[in-house]
Amino acid sequence: MSFSDLFGSGEHLRNINHFASIVNLASVDGDINEKERVLLERFARKLDISEQEYKMLIKNPQEFPISAYNSVEKRLERLHDLFKIIFADHEIDHEEEALIKRYAIGLGFSNENAENIIKRSIQIFSGQLNFEDYKYLLGK
Repeated sequence: MSFSDLFGSGEHLRNINHFASIVNLASVDGDINEKERVLLERFARKLDISEQEYKMLIKNPQEFPISAYNSVEKRLERLHDLFKIIFADHEIDHEEEALIKRYAIGLGFSNENAENIIKRSIQIFSGQLNFEDYKYLLGK
């Protein structure tokens, strides 16, 4: 039985795969902590993941592939979700950074674009914005 037989097809299967990626990131630094668990539950609701699917994905997230997207906005949205779970504990370690780079490439970003987006996202999520960027974001 294939994944699509278990979960249907289309957007829901992509949501399953994305949630598995998020679970992988949450668990890369050891056990999932309480803040990460709260975010995972929120993402599960947002992505329409059933309780049964949630339990299965928490147990074995590595079995699910990353879904690539044609839309840059959709890829950035997925990366944003991943950065939110990484920064649930207010830090990013080397394993998490390496894993999110692999996910960015799996989502369809080139190696160079993935590195640039990740570097900039780390600055944003860790509060390392310079004044010009701060002004720009306030003006949006």
